[in-house]
Amino acid sequence: MMGRLFWKILFGFWLTLVLVMGIVDALASHYNEARQREANEVAQGGRVAMMTSAVGASLHHGGIPALQALFDAWPPFVRDRVMVVDADGQDVFGRPVSPMALAEARRVLDDPPPGPLSVQQVHTPEGNDYLLFVMGERHEPPPGRRGLPPSLLICVGIGSLAFSAVLAWYLARPLHVISSAFGRVAEGDLSVRVGPRIGRRRDEIADLGRDFDSMADRLAQLVDSQKRLLHDVSHELRSPLARLQVAVGLARQQPEKIAATLDRIDLEAHRLDAMVGELLTLSRLEAGAKQEWDDYFSPVELVEAIADDARFEAEASGIRIDTAMTDPALNERVIHGRAELLHRAFDNLVRNAIKYSITGQTVWIAVEAADGGKAVLVRVTDQGPGVPEDQLARIFEPFVRLGGEGSGGYGLGLAIAQRAVVAHGGTIVAANAAGGGLAITVTLPLAQAVMGA
Repeated sequence: MMGRLFWKILFGFWLTLVLVMGIVDALASHYNEARQREANEVAQGGRVAMMTSAVGASLHHGGIPALQALFDAWPPFVRDRVMVVDADGQDVFGRPVSPMALAEARRVLDDPPPGPLSVQQVHTPEGNDYLLFVMGERHEPPPGRRGLPPSLLICVGIGSLAFSAVLAWYLARPLHVISSAFGRVAEGDLSVRVGPRIGRRRDEIADLGRDFDSMADRLAQLVDSQKRLLHDVSHELRSPLARLQVAVGLARQQPEKIAATLDRIDLEAHRLDAMVGELLTLSRLEAGAKQEWDDYFSPVELVEAIADDARFEAEASGIRIDTAMTDPALNERVIHGRAELLHRAFDNLVRNAIKYSITGQTVWIAVEAADGGKAVLVRVTDQGPGVPEDQLARIFEPFVRLGGEGSGGYGLGLAIAQRAVVAHGGTIVAANAAGGGLAITVTLPLAQAVMGA
């Protein structure tokens, strides 16, 4: 069932077409009347000139009797149009003379057009002067309306109504489909799609339908992600909470070990606090809200600071941290964003590389220009075991741990890094290195400003 928009479009277009049809009818009527008014009162042309020449010759040489004899030989529809007017403007046979025709005949006589003379003035033997001309043919329309035929007006009215109905249906139907789909989404049905019902249209309404489907897909993904996140959070919280409960039970059963039990409770509390902090960071980044950042910072200095901190921790495990800055011009370029978020993102990447490295291995951090100097590329590569190819796409999902439950952490570091990079308009890609290990490449756009500007 079509709604109000259908009827608005239907009557709007139909009334517009009816109005246009009325204007056309009025113009046609006005044109017909003007055409009748502007018709030549005096006939012109070679055939008319021959008629007036014959009449003039008869009148000049034989007078009125000769003219009467000539008229008697002509058919009535011809002789009735030939006017013979004296100096007083009266026809010699008493026929009515149109003042407009008489005035036009005199004007043609005073200023004859090129070609044969259709209007002549004749001097008779009796000494009289007569003006000869032929009345123009005036096709008077039948009495009544002079516009479009009534049957045509009726056909056009019915046709315009049918056209308006089809057009209104064509425009309103997909909007009704989209409106119904919005209602279903509001009720929680995120599986609804409007593309198949709209068809293969190629207009703005079809674009709106495709945008709706994209929105529904995104909403479904976000809801699924939230459900998985809640499931994972509940799973991750269960273990430290269980350990807290055990510690509380031991404290009650063995008061002499209260100090060790309190240490365990403190450790689990710190773990819960760290997890909640990471979850809050991830939640803010997942929201994807437009950030209003006013910080400008050097990507080179940011990476060097992270590398220095990583060296301090990695040396104890015999792991080497190497950095490579291939483009000195990057020292003068900056990133527009939030340094704290990107610092945490790169720190997570480097710590992840260190975690899966062993004594004697090296973690490489490369910084170079990309996209013709419009972006900076940071690549973190380790010599660890790498990741199975079918798992590469999942390592940026929350609570995904490459080394299983016993690998430490909560599986949020790479997820936070990915969201932070995307929030700054960049990309992050993971791939297995050619010589073994994992290589994570981050590309971030550079700001127009430069250091010291």
